[in-house]
Amino acid sequence: MAGTDQTRRDEAPLEVGPAVILVAPQLGENIGTAARAMLNFGLTDLRLVRPRDGWPNERARAAASGADIVIEAARVFDSTADAIGDLDYVVATTARARDMVKPIFTPAVTAENLRRAIGAGGQTGLLFGPERTGLENDDLALADVLMMVPVNPAFASLNLAQCVLLMAYEWHKAGDATAPMRIEYLQTRPASKAELLGFFVHLEGELDRFGFLKPPEKRPSMIRNLRNMFQRAVLTEQEIRTLRGVVAALTRRFPKGEGPPE
Repeated sequence: MAGTDQTRRDEAPLEVGPAVILVAPQLGENIGTAARAMLNFGLTDLRLVRPRDGWPNERARAAASGADIVIEAARVFDSTADAIGDLDYVVATTARARDMVKPIFTPAVTAENLRRAIGAGGQTGLLFGPERTGLENDDLALADVLMMVPVNPAFASLNLAQCVLLMAYEWHKAGDATAPMRIEYLQTRPASKAELLGFFVHLEGELDRFGFLKPPEKRPSMIRNLRNMFQRAVLTEQEIRTLRGVVAALTRRFPKGEGPPE
């Protein structure tokens, strides 16, 4: 369970999400890894239709790697119709086109549609078929829409847990407010403009002393280039102190007012 913070389990919000319905899953291990994928992204409503190896299943629990909340609450049904009876909007996953007139969406659009349906007070579900054959046409006919993953057409095979993980991720991402990029500051903070300008003055003073900023007519553009380079680095206060220490160490052997020999 690498990456799991056991101390934060009680903090993890489990929002209302789509039910995951596995129709005739073959192996307990596949059910367990699907449950693990669900909980990674906050889904907990697992429904099983005629699991081949019965239920409960210890191999499923072991493969779930700690997603016990999903395994323990899983419900078993005799038919797909029974499993989706309380739902208002059902998406069926399929790897190939079928001879039926139904809207077919990508995973990302499917996730947005599910969120809109739930936001309107509906109950939703995602149908996944057996590992070997996928959903039968009779199961697909019970769904409102279909979802197909745009994969490599020459190798379109996804295992059950992969498909559940992909849709659970898209569901979570559609409602996630995480910034696309962030920097985590450990025992430091972003450098202030005053600290950055102090470093520039220090560096440029030493470069002048050592004759680097020549000829004089090019000095302004050289300084701008140097400042822009360090500005792009988004330096921390600690990094500014380190850079000033580097400059001081490199110039310490030459007394102030003196540069290196020509």
